[in-house]
Amino acid sequence: MDRAQKKELVSSMNQVFSSTAVCVVTHYSGLTVAELTDLRNRMREAGASFKVTKNRLSRLALEGTDMGAMEDLFVGPTAIGYSNDPVAAPKILSEFANENEKLIIIGGMMGSIVLDAEGVQQLALLPSLDELRGKLVGMIKTPATRIAGILQAPGGQMARVLSAYGAKDAA
Repeated sequence: MDRAQKKELVSSMNQVFSSTAVCVVTHYSGLTVAELTDLRNRMREAGASFKVTKNRLSRLALEGTDMGAMEDLFVGPTAIGYSNDPVAAPKILSEFANENEKLIIIGGMMGSIVLDAEGVQQLALLPSLDELRGKLVGMIKTPATRIAGILQAPGGQMARVLSAYGAKDAA
């Protein structure tokens, strides 16, 4: 990699560190190409990204960003997972780490909050933004359904009373 390519890589990584909601640092030593490809595909489907990084270039890219505090995590064979959804990247990486011992979550950052490995695991347990939106819509929709049922109930009760009187008179 020549100097111009390194500058371009540092610039693009600086943009990633500046604009993403969450970034998770992992050790990937021992993963095969097929396993890394599988992880990248899972991350892409969830709206996240996974990238193998050079530690020195990552530290340079962290300068001037809110995520500069995670500079100490870049030791050894590191890769980063990041997403704009604060739960997507940690969730996929945690699931993959549970399935494959070779991926080790070191830590990360969410905004300006430094996370250790346990913090990333706790973040992964939270529901995603889409799940939260679905629950919220369900909560809003439920009272409207109940109101419609209550408004229909008096008419139905009146019809049953009249039907009962009609059946009684016919008998």
